[in-house]
Amino acid sequence: MIARLTIVRYPVWMGWVGFLSMAIFRFPLWLQNKSSFWKLMGCGRNGSFDKTPDWRQWAVLEIWRDTEQKKEHPRFLLQWWQFFGCEQWSLLLKPLEGHGLWDNKEVFGKLPKNTDYNGTIAILTRATIRLSRLSNFWKQVDSVARRMSQSEGFITSVGIGEVPWIKQATFSIWESKEAMKNFAYRLHEHAEVVRKTRQENWYSEEMFVRFQIIENEGSLRAQNPLQRKS
Repeated sequence: MIARLTIVRYPVWMGWVGFLSMAIFRFPLWLQNKSSFWKLMGCGRNGSFDKTPDWRQWAVLEIWRDTEQKKEHPRFLLQWWQFFGCEQWSLLLKPLEGHGLWDNKEVFGKLPKNTDYNGTIAILTRATIRLSRLSNFWKQVDSVARRMSQSEGFITSVGIGEVPWIKQATFSIWESKEAMKNFAYRLHEHAEVVRKTRQENWYSEEMFVRFQIIENEGSLRAQNPLQRKS
């Protein structure tokens, strides 16, 4: 398995084109039949789960089972972004560890829970939030997001999602697995949220996957996000 995640940022006043693309892009993605799974998603403003959308920023994820073929989005998407003068940040990702389902599928295949990899690591955390638990969930999000961005070893993150408020994900990048674990398991606010998700059954579906970054190219806001801390 291998995946490509591309975050696209449209010029000022062109966010409506990004919104339109979420409908139009379905056709080339359906027709090309090479990827085993794909998602078109919006982005939040603050780099994590976020109720406020960033209308200029959108995301495309594709997953391939065949690791030999070239891993590019359909040409139509690439030409669309170029025509509208979009910034693009694109990452080729190798899934390493994880668990959970997306649309009731193991979209990254069966993964081990742990490996000995400890280099720069990307994390995708996603969930479908139960309607009856939306209020509980959103009350907890802001404080955890603020603490994540201040954590040692944190590099960058993007909030993405299929359905506002309900189907949400965070894609974050850390200097090492150890740094990510220090945030996830030692920070009181985050540990408390994890406990509540289990105790109160917040999610109808969830997934957590760690990746090795194979390729990293492009920019957002005139800088490659992986270089912001350098």
